[in-house]
Amino acid sequence: MKKKIPAKLFAICAAVLLLASCESTDKAVPASTVPDYTSEDAIAYEMQEIQKALEKEPVKCLWRAKLLEQAHPSRSAIQTLFKTCEDSLVSLYKAELEKRNYLDALRYYQSLKAVGYKELSSLPQQERQLRQNLERNVPGLSTVPESQNTRVADLIKGTVTVFVDKGIKVERGKGYADGVLGSGFFISKNGYIITNHHVIEDCVNPEYDGFARLYIRLAEDPETRIPAKIIGYDKSIDLALLKTEVDAPYVFNLGSSADLDVGDKVYAIGSPLGLDRTLTSGIISSKDRDLFTSARMFQIDAAVNSGNSGGPLIDEQGNVQAIVFAGVQNYQGLNFAIPVEYLRNELPILYAGGARKHPWICAYGKTKRLPGSGVENEGLSVLYTMPGGSALRSGIAVGDTILSVNGVSVSSREDFGSILMQCKADTILSIGVQDAKGHFAEKFVYLEQRPDMPGLEVYRHDAISSALIPLMGMELVSSSTSSKRHYTVKSVIKGSIADESGFNENDTVELIKTEVSEEEYLIIQLYARKRANAFIDVPFGLRVPLDSLYYF
Repeated sequence: MKKKIPAKLFAICAAVLLLASCESTDKAVPASTVPDYTSEDAIAYEMQEIQKALEKEPVKCLWRAKLLEQAHPSRSAIQTLFKTCEDSLVSLYKAELEKRNYLDALRYYQSLKAVGYKELSSLPQQERQLRQNLERNVPGLSTVPESQNTRVADLIKGTVTVFVDKGIKVERGKGYADGVLGSGFFISKNGYIITNHHVIEDCVNPEYDGFARLYIRLAEDPETRIPAKIIGYDKSIDLALLKTEVDAPYVFNLGSSADLDVGDKVYAIGSPLGLDRTLTSGIISSKDRDLFTSARMFQIDAAVNSGNSGGPLIDEQGNVQAIVFAGVQNYQGLNFAIPVEYLRNELPILYAGGARKHPWICAYGKTKRLPGSGVENEGLSVLYTMPGGSALRSGIAVGDTILSVNGVSVSSREDFGSILMQCKADTILSIGVQDAKGHFAEKFVYLEQRPDMPGLEVYRHDAISSALIPLMGMELVSSSTSSKRHYTVKSVIKGSIADESGFNENDTVELIKTEVSEEEYLIIQLYARKRANAFIDVPFGLRVPLDSLYYF
């Protein structure tokens, strides 16, 4: 099954005016829901709403109460409400602890810590102990390492062929067996297996209404189908955790791909085209390919093909350094793998079961670097905040630089994304930001559930002129009092679609129409007078992806 090629490869379509079935740019925009904490009526209403929603949304209500308390720290009624919200979360924390649900207990603990709960040290367990308990039973994280004197034949025994039986497919009156082949590898003695999400997607996709049954085949017994079940899966970074009732003949150790560098030797084991027990070798060609919207990938030159997906990429000591991804077809020699760090971060959440939903704070931005340095990172620069979203409501503004999360230093977008990868939605974080004037402040942010297409939410919640900042990378300002369609380009983000399309500051733009295409792209019709075209009116039709790495 194919995975989408990076968004940049689709960013700019032919400059042809698209005329069919588009909607007007004069769309209605929902109003921002940021309360005015200087208004007594707004304060009273917010307190009332918090009390109403406390039972159903305890974490979010604690966050809202914290924002009120931050704005009015000396008001006794607000302090009482804030304490009530804290006590509610403490009770939930203790209840989850008794049930040994350490994942949710950790989420409640982190939220209490973020808002400065004064009796944190009196809670039954502290964060380090919670994490130890959480990882104690998680396959892959609690695995006893195998002997380092392992033969290649033993490594191959630890891999499996993953097979999704889709029954019989009939075309032109003829029937043939239909199915999906992939690879996987054992991470625990009691039968837990890692593979790619796209291998088992038909088993979990609610839109697929056909037959799909999941099996694995052992390397030593390729003729026997062994039923397997899906424990957890993550579509965003293409991982899935399976379980089968067999004793693993070999259990792989999860390494640390931070030890790898470009040029290092790696080996891939899998079942390309169903040819099980296949071993190929190559090198790491690159460590930072933006293939997915939530993770950076390794590019490798080891030969892999359809069927290798989900197999282990190992180093010369036999440690898993990445998970092979063979989803980009028809590009010979262009192969990728998912770094094992992402799997390590995800395993506790995958083990908890079901679909993994990533969090976000409804913002967009890029790594801030010193001018001309190219490599010296200063933090995560906030370039856009969505109306009504968590970041804006928390007081994070465009131009701010995120420097820390829960006391952990953040120097780049990748650092921030790595922290979010370990978090679940419905959690409060304490974020350290520096504004454009150099003033530092602590902001309290609630993690919303990240939609499949963040750009679609931006498009729905903001005026098109502002929405184009994250969507295309250019900020527009109105240039006509008589028309809502005429704009001037105020700024262009380097490396964005607008930048690659030749837009510059002070170019004039007339937005004709916009259309959401299959909820994956925004089709934009416009006329532009660009400096790059000697200010000649040029018709444009652009297809803009509704997701990217820069939404967080």
